[in-house]
Amino acid sequence: MPRRTATLLASTVTLLAILIAGVFIPVPYAEMSPGPTVNTLGAHDGEPVLHIEDRKTYPTSGHLNMTTVRVTGAEYKMNLVEAVYGWLSPDDAVVPHESLYPDDATAEEVDQQNAEQFSASQESAKVAALEELGISFTTRVIVASVLAGGAAQGTLHAGDVIKAVDGRPVTAPGDVVELVTGHKPGEKVTFRVVPADRAAKAEKAGDDPRKLPGKDLTVTAGESDREPGKAMVGITAGTAHTFPFAIDIKLADVGGPSAGLMFALGIVDKLTKGDLTGGEFVAGTGTINPDGRVGPIGGIHMKTIGARDQGAEYFLTPAQNCPTAARDVPDGLTLVKVGEMDDAMAALKHIREGSVDRLEECEG
Repeated sequence: MPRRTATLLASTVTLLAILIAGVFIPVPYAEMSPGPTVNTLGAHDGEPVLHIEDRKTYPTSGHLNMTTVRVTGAEYKMNLVEAVYGWLSPDDAVVPHESLYPDDATAEEVDQQNAEQFSASQESAKVAALEELGISFTTRVIVASVLAGGAAQGTLHAGDVIKAVDGRPVTAPGDVVELVTGHKPGEKVTFRVVPADRAAKAEKAGDDPRKLPGKDLTVTAGESDREPGKAMVGITAGTAHTFPFAIDIKLADVGGPSAGLMFALGIVDKLTKGDLTGGEFVAGTGTINPDGRVGPIGGIHMKTIGARDQGAEYFLTPAQNCPTAARDVPDGLTLVKVGEMDDAMAALKHIREGSVDRLEECEG
């Protein structure tokens, strides 16, 4: 066999061996890519994304699309060839597997965390929207979660309304933290609560759960693992709200907190005359706090690509994500910087009035 032919054959065999090996060699990476977008003003899988009862709503037009990122599953084993392909793709991102799925969390735990964050973002979106519109509602302090194996497990339950701690009324989650940490490990802490089931029945009947008589329950404080000498009872205090009308957000197979801003804007649009967008295609992302502050999210580049692929012309971008997003802006998409709900409302006013030269755009 001629030397040149032998060399070519050997090179081909080596290349094939490398490619075959690459298919079977797992690597500790996951892939992120642009996911679907959903118009919060429209329907998804045949159902309205935002459903409001017992309150007058108004017709809307245009788009206020929330955006998503598609990620490989926790159990998916990426191979070397796929990783290289992802690294070369301008629209995808290959990231360490542990950055999406920490080693100490199961796939079910990650899914549960995403579901909880999504539910919390919906609640915050409702609060931010009604605050923007000046619509009154009531707020109560609750047990948001109970730590497995913690001192309060079996005594306090998620959803319990906390009326007082050691006889002192509480009006915010921070009050609970302050009163509990005022104890020493081993001391008893008395919670006056309305059990979650009674609170749920009262709210369903249109009554204020805070006005129900409380029940005193005592928990012996444990000690914080991270801060020796600091008392803890193993609960997270949070807030729940009673709104004057029903607001239901229906969107399956979506997790995480990043749709909060777009949900809030969608609610405002449905509860006010006229169109927030003026019929334009606006997409965006960002967490939302009950006070209307917009927070940063992950996967911003994939979200801008997904939005532009669906036809968006404007993208509401959390201020903290702007430097990253502005490095590579999809053609035809304007990135609008927003730091709070009022910024987003002002931006939409400029868009619908055609004064887009007044928009505060993201800068790299």
